Amino acid sequence: MLVAAAVCPCPPLLVPDVAAGAAPELDPLRAACADALGVLAAARPDLLVVVGPAGLAGRGPHPEGATGDFREFGVDLGVRLGRDLGTTAERPLAPSLAVGAWLLADAGWDGAPVEALGVGEPLETARCVAEGRALAARADRVALLVMGDGSACRTLKAPGYLDERAAGFDAAAARALAAADPDALMALDETLAYELKAAGRAPWQLLAGAAQGARPVGRLLYDDAPYGVGYLVAAWS
Repeated sequence: MLVAAAVCPCPPLLVPDVAAGAAPELDPLRAACADALGVLAAARPDLLVVVGPAGLAGRGPHPEGATGDFREFGVDLGVRLGRDLGTTAERPLAPSLAVGAWLLADAGWDGAPVEALGVGEPLETARCVAEGRALAARADRVALLVMGDGSACRTLKAPGYLDERAAGFDAAAARALAAADPDALMALDETLAYELKAAGRAPWQLLAGAAQGARPVGRLLYDDAPYGVGYLVAAWS
């Protein structure tokens, strides 16, 4: 069953080498992510699964030891998911999962085995919930690191330009994450999320499925939109 979850955004700018001169701007966000990962470590799970949005090539499961990099963002930096098991993964981690792998490495994760799951942004709510239930059943004590951004339409300079609906969508997601409320996460409108370019919707709803029956307690650790994109950090335990 689910014993803990950390929810973090997945911009490659979280990685200081990618952010370069702009890196200090996101120091508070990195600190919040580190605090959320501390909750995962304290839960002592048997299995940790990193979940994040992915394009076609990165969807589906990725085993421990899978690798990714940030070359498409102009930085020759590689990351590995969990331990090096001496095997070669068939495909690289999706960018969101690579950011998750970097967060774990930066936190010095040395706990449970780590796997990853790339989720398609169009995945309908019911399937997200079913996938979450299946993940929670994988071990007696399962933890999730859930990667995903809120809307990308909070300001005129945002990637998706300004959409007046964006702030309300992000506020609803923040309330659901703060309250560890699976029903409220499942109620997020998938069509609206797509229109607002909210890549976190599907991973958040997968978390909702995993948390059904677990009754976790939630804390919202970060809620801001520094580049016009909603970034939320939460911890469930």
